[in-house]
Amino acid sequence: MTDLEQQVFTQVRAIIANEEQVIGRRGILIPLKKAILAEGDIRNVIDIISSDPALAAHMLMRSNSAQASGVVSPKSRSLKDALIRLGQVNIYRYAFAFYLKERLDELPQPYKKLVQGYWKLTENIATDAVDSLVDMPDVDVDPDEVQTLALFSVFGQIIALTAFAYLNASSEQSFPLSVIKSLIDNQQQTLTIEAFEALDLDQDLRQEFMIAHNLRQTRNPNSSGLVLRRVLSMRGLLLNPL
Repeated sequence: MTDLEQQVFTQVRAIIANEEQVIGRRGILIPLKKAILAEGDIRNVIDIISSDPALAAHMLMRSNSAQASGVVSPKSRSLKDALIRLGQVNIYRYAFAFYLKERLDELPQPYKKLVQGYWKLTENIATDAVDSLVDMPDVDVDPDEVQTLALFSVFGQIIALTAFAYLNASSEQSFPLSVIKSLIDNQQQTLTIEAFEALDLDQDLRQEFMIAHNLRQTRNPNSSGLVLRRVLSMRGLLLNPL
């Protein structure tokens, strides 16, 4: 690692550690997490999500999008039905992803275009992973767990590039994109793990992410990480190639 790369690496990691700077709007996420951890009345979760109509509409859309092709399942017609079907863990993951995408859309160019490319990739991976469940009749895994996990497939790259954009915006010195590209190529695992920890995402998501990228093994045949691993392997995206 060059001196310049080390300098940028240190500063990018410091930005990643500041969850408010990275994710932006915390007004919904903080009370939502508290309501979910309290395991109280679902109406509390509904009220929090309903306070943001855009998020509520997104949840309804997501609840109807993760069903694998060929799987007959009634569509959720109300927010309450959608949230009950999704389950609390998936609710938070979807909300986090929604606000992260909103934050990414605010980035200046060329970072916005680059990050949006990563985001499109995650959506395509999620679609492929959920669709692959059709060919796995013996696997008993929630399609939403597969989809929410897939939305974090290249989480480290997205967060690192976002942090780099903030760094360049606030620095008197403009760092070339080649520096962050080199760091993403060579320090992706470190950046990803630190991003998961700094942003306090649930342990199951972190563990299944490790399984998906072949960084951890499992004997659970119903692991969402194993489902995603196949898709990531075919796309050549595994942090630890097979």
